[in-house]
Amino acid sequence: MSYKSDIEIARAARKQPIAQIGEKLGIPSEHLLPFGHDKAKVSQEFIKSQADREDGKLILVTAINPTPAGEGKTTTTVGLGDGLNAIGKKAAICIREPSLGPCFGMKGGAAGGGYAQVVPMEDINLHFTGDFHAITSAHNLLSAMIDNHVYWGNDEEIDVRRITWRRVMDMNDRALRSIVSSLGGVANGFPREAGFDITVASEIMAILCLADDLEDLQRRLGNIIVAYRRDRTPVYCRDIKADGAMTVLLQQAMQPNLVQTLENNPAFIHGGPFANIAHGCNSVIATKTALKLADYVVTEAGFGADLGAEKFFDIKCRKAGLSPDAVVVVATVRALKMNGGLSKDELGDENVEALKKGCVNLGRHLENIKKFGVPAVVAINHFVTDSDAEVDALKAYVEAQGAKAILCQHWENGSDGTKALAEHVVEMIDSFDGSFSPLYPDDVSLASKIEIIAKEIYRADEVVMEKKILTQLKNWEKAGYGNLPICMAKTQYSFTTDPNERGAPTGHSIPVREVRLSAGAGFVVIICGEIMTMPGLPKTPSAEAIKLDPSGRIEGLF
Repeated sequence: MSYKSDIEIARAARKQPIAQIGEKLGIPSEHLLPFGHDKAKVSQEFIKSQADREDGKLILVTAINPTPAGEGKTTTTVGLGDGLNAIGKKAAICIREPSLGPCFGMKGGAAGGGYAQVVPMEDINLHFTGDFHAITSAHNLLSAMIDNHVYWGNDEEIDVRRITWRRVMDMNDRALRSIVSSLGGVANGFPREAGFDITVASEIMAILCLADDLEDLQRRLGNIIVAYRRDRTPVYCRDIKADGAMTVLLQQAMQPNLVQTLENNPAFIHGGPFANIAHGCNSVIATKTALKLADYVVTEAGFGADLGAEKFFDIKCRKAGLSPDAVVVVATVRALKMNGGLSKDELGDENVEALKKGCVNLGRHLENIKKFGVPAVVAINHFVTDSDAEVDALKAYVEAQGAKAILCQHWENGSDGTKALAEHVVEMIDSFDGSFSPLYPDDVSLASKIEIIAKEIYRADEVVMEKKILTQLKNWEKAGYGNLPICMAKTQYSFTTDPNERGAPTGHSIPVREVRLSAGAGFVVIICGEIMTMPGLPKTPSAEAIKLDPSGRIEGLF
């Protein structure tokens, strides 16, 4: 049986004018800045006017560790939002904007799938409302002003060997990870080693996603540490006098984007940090706005629960004062069979034993979520190749862990496939006692926070840090940054730092290669193993299949 592609389904959608979607949330049309007929930004003025309204309930969608078989976390987020609306609840979804890097690299698109998508799919996956371009421009404006400051006399006495601010672009390009800049003679400045990260790893992205408003945005931008002097004292963005102009570039980007699902339900898509190299959550301002306007808000955190959910709880919720009410853990029979040792080309055949073996990955994530005190349910994202025996075995395993697994068929049937999940989530929330708490307190040392995450979430035996890294952490504590949370940059494919170690390994160590202080965003980035903050393209990038057809329509976006 053949199925329509995601892009074919998206093109057949009967979209409503964006003003009608705004009306469903009580947003007057004069407070929408439209980008065409089907997407708009919500004004800061309107957002501030909703501050005294009571918050709705916050639902996090997370997942098992990703595999090439696919898990469908965004698809399930959209499907659950539609399902809640279908059972009569006023619900909205909040997800991240896709990055061009993976769009043209591995994924080919990230706006949901099947009949659980957000639209306009092509716009969302490409330039959308220009937020990522604004972030890239603001980031690289600061880079240019740093080099310009050094060129014109270096009043701040920057040690050019200790400039920590790298450039960014929103594309996978391994050739730019390490570069030498300012070659070509005196007119071009002082040659130095530098490099690029992908835009979604930029501290500007993190700041935009954690800032409450424009004033908070400029304060955080000013707090960015860009370099150090010879006496090791920090040089801040505000010392370079770049924070004002950067705020101007980001003014419109700070406004959340409103779009719709295929079933014409409201969706906020704003911000897009990755969870393997950044904090992996959509913007605080979008989530808080949705909570003021809807009774239920469904959001997602990137990759598996060991990265995305942990950072959602320990960074976003801690910093924004959010208290989640329920967690949905997405799993697929196919991905669990891969965790059980099967290769991708073996997934179409029934194999209950491989499934049972791979279920330990799901079990580990459920155990971890319990540590935060939030109730969880498993959403089985159904594939047509799943057998009844495999689904039954998965449900039995989850029940033995003290939770419930619900078969979801939203990819094929839209909200009809998630009503049971929606009803169970509402029941969980109604009986939840509100005992959420982060994994660690603010006042333990930075090294201790790293160890707590590594041992409690990854189940590592030890964290390996060289003396210079420990010294750096202690120096940051002396400088007043010891109360910041930790943002682990680690492979998304495993609880270890080896992407090939699937399942639920124990007895491993977490090697820390580098640490970076994101003083503006308000966390410390811990780079582990071989993880890269500038990804490369795969051997056969998705870009090879993306093109325009004879009528000018896009092909190849999944």
